Amino acid sequence: MTEAGGMSEEGSRIALVTGGGTGVGKAISTALVAAGWTVVICGRRREVLETAAGELGGGTVPIVADIGDPASVAALFEGIRQRFGRLDLLVNNAGSVAPAIPLEDLSFDQWNIVVSANLTGAFLCTQAAFKLMKAQEPRGGRIINNGSISATTPRPNSAPYTATKHAIAGLTKSTALDGRQYDIACGQIDIGNAASDMTAAMSAGVMQADGRIASEPTMDPAHVGRAVAHMASLPLEANVLTMTVMATKMPFVGRG
Repeated sequence: MTEAGGMSEEGSRIALVTGGGTGVGKAISTALVAAGWTVVICGRRREVLETAAGELGGGTVPIVADIGDPASVAALFEGIRQRFGRLDLLVNNAGSVAPAIPLEDLSFDQWNIVVSANLTGAFLCTQAAFKLMKAQEPRGGRIINNGSISATTPRPNSAPYTATKHAIAGLTKSTALDGRQYDIACGQIDIGNAASDMTAAMSAGVMQADGRIASEPTMDPAHVGRAVAHMASLPLEANVLTMTVMATKMPFVGRG
């Protein structure tokens, strides 16, 4: 049995957080560094990653990658394999949203951008992580997917985002099932209104299910980071399959 979080023989735990340089991803990376992980953060903007790595410290490693591109993902994981020899934790966090416009007005490109970032990227990284985690010694690791509350309950005018997050719930369950025999655990964290650039408009007001525009409470993304760090701290014999972390007063329970 591997130790907590899939610890390597040398005692160092290696994590990859996609979209780890900003917002919720940066909060997750911060919590993991504080818990003693060596964290690889990836994204498409080198300057953002390098700034974040400098702020995070703890041996944080920035790698530029486009998770929607198979060749870029392959290079990312090969770089991790060559540098560390293993990966103990993958956090599929990177994502995108489409404009909040009626479904019939969305362009094909707007749909594809969200699917590529939120779903295809998570699949490609999961696939690459499986290959590495199955081959490494000690074998196994953990994958945590950012599902969002939209994995169960949509907002108005959010078809691309909601469709991909519903699909992430299926990917999480399939990954958890297929990973059992290889000591690969997979769970999902569904996040509600963590303060970030993506949720900045909520204080000014966003559309509700009944058509009203209302301001919504948010929460510090550090709470999400600590929740992910807890999920990652478990031994591989235990798994949090799903966890919801949300702003207490946001309109979710009974929403719609």
